[in-house]
Amino acid sequence: MLDLRRLRLLRELKIRGTLADVAAALSYSPSSVSQQLALLEKEVGVELLRKTGRRVVLTPQAEVLVAHTAELLETLERAEADLAASLTTVSGTVRVAVFQSAALALMPDALTAMNRDYPEVRVEMVQREPERALYETFARDFDLVIAEQYPGHAAPRHAELDHVPLTQDAIRLAVPRAGERAVTAITTVADAADAAWVMEPRGAASRHWAEQACRRAGFEPDVRYETADLQAQIRLIESGNAVALMPDLVWTGRSVPVRLLDLDEDPRRSIFTSARRAGARRPAVLALRDVLGRAAAGARRPAQEQ
Repeated sequence: MLDLRRLRLLRELKIRGTLADVAAALSYSPSSVSQQLALLEKEVGVELLRKTGRRVVLTPQAEVLVAHTAELLETLERAEADLAASLTTVSGTVRVAVFQSAALALMPDALTAMNRDYPEVRVEMVQREPERALYETFARDFDLVIAEQYPGHAAPRHAELDHVPLTQDAIRLAVPRAGERAVTAITTVADAADAAWVMEPRGAASRHWAEQACRRAGFEPDVRYETADLQAQIRLIESGNAVALMPDLVWTGRSVPVRLLDLDEDPRRSIFTSARRAGARRPAVLALRDVLGRAAAGARRPAQEQ
C-alpha cells in the first residue's frame, strides 16, 4: 500500500519545482522531504527522481504516480465536501486569496455577513495578484480565489478550477479635480498624452491593458510612477501629480476626490471566483460565495464630489 502523504510530496515537487519550495509550502524541512521521497522510492521499487545539476527532476514513472495522486486528492476532497454537506451546521476554515481592490470593496461586507450568518466558519484572507492566486488555489494553498480579467485579456485557466462570474465594473480615466495643477483640461485618454501616469508594475494585467489603451489613443504613456498600492495611486491623482485608468470597484464605500471620465466603448473588468471543483460544494465555500455575491450586488457606481 502506497503512502498518500509521500505521494502528495511527489506531486508537490512536480508543482513547485524544488525540494526547498515543497518544504516551505508544507512547513517541513528540506531534509525531511528528501527522506520521505527516498522512502517512497523504496516502496515502489523504481527510480522516481534524478539529479540535474542542483535540481531534481521526476522520472516517467514518477509522472505516472503524480497523475494518480491528483485523482486521489480530488476524490478525498469530494468526500470531505460531501461529508460537510451532510451536517446541519456550516463550519470549517476557508482560505481565500484576493486582489487589492476586491479586498477593499468586497471583503469587509462579506466578512461581516459571514460572522453574522455563519459564525462557525473561519475565513482566512491573503492578498495575492490573480495569476499567482489562481495557481496557488490549484496547488491547494487556498480554497477560493477572487480574481479579475481585463477586456481582451484571458485569465489563466486550470482544469481543476471552476470559474464563477461575480461582478463587472467600469474602467474610467481618473484625473485631478478642477483647481488642481496641471491636468484639469483632460477629457479623454488622448488628452492625457503629455500627463504623468501612475500604473501598477510591469506584469500586472491592469498595467498591460492601460498601456494598450494609451497606444490605441496614439501615444506611449509617460509612466512616471509605479505602485501596486491603489491608495498610493489615488493620492498621486488627487494631489494633481498623475492620471490613471482605474476600475470603479476602487471607489466602493468611499468618496471620490478626483474626476472620473467615461471611456469610449465603456470597457469593463470582469471579477470572478474560482475554487477546485472537488471542493466547490463544501458548504463553507458555498456560503462565502453567496455573501460575496451579495457584497458585489451592493457595490454602486461611485458618486463624485462636487
